[in-house]
Amino acid sequence: MDVNPSAASASPAPEPVLLPEPKRLGALARLAPEPMKVILNWGRRYSLWVFNFGLACCAIEFIAASMARHDFIRLGVIPFAPGPRQADLMVVSGTVTDKMAPAVKRLYEQMPEPKYVISFGACSNCGGPYWDSYSVTKGVDQIIPVDVYVPGCPPRPEALLQGILKLQEKIARESLGERYGSSRPSTAALRSGLVQPPAAPTAGQGAGEGPEADPDSGVAR
Repeated sequence: MDVNPSAASASPAPEPVLLPEPKRLGALARLAPEPMKVILNWGRRYSLWVFNFGLACCAIEFIAASMARHDFIRLGVIPFAPGPRQADLMVVSGTVTDKMAPAVKRLYEQMPEPKYVISFGACSNCGGPYWDSYSVTKGVDQIIPVDVYVPGCPPRPEALLQGILKLQEKIARESLGERYGSSRPSTAALRSGLVQPPAAPTAGQGAGEGPEADPDSGVAR
């Protein structure tokens, strides 16, 4: 066999194939590759700590779904979290009134990310039979984002199980990079305007002092 080294060296070398840049996850862009999304989503979908915001008769159906007959713990759902700061999922069950809406929003803001909301029942979805009332909020999605809607008045516990399965399917498909990487909430957006701080005392007025009163007229000045 005739081997010519000069001819072999003259042939052009093949150009390297540039592979597409793999997708990354949020702040772990340099550490967590794409397969980590499957692991992280698998852990989230089967360890949902639930904060039940029970407001009316739908809350009884939520309790029935958590008991031995239906037992949604077998789906990886842990009911009755100690509080919103330890919860991943808020289930709003019942009629949301305008007076209760600030409390729903405040507790939702206290939940850590990533967090999810299931609107359980017609009252929570759109106001239900009380939608025309002056004091009823026309759906909890008017104040907080909702991931899954479960219709019914009230829905059966099996409907809540189906809603949980739909939420778990959504969690399995989501990407934290797409959810949090493009836009981050500002500091002003994270502050709730529900509770106003007390007014600061003026320069001539101490913390425990009130306005001076005129001894003749009795009017504060």
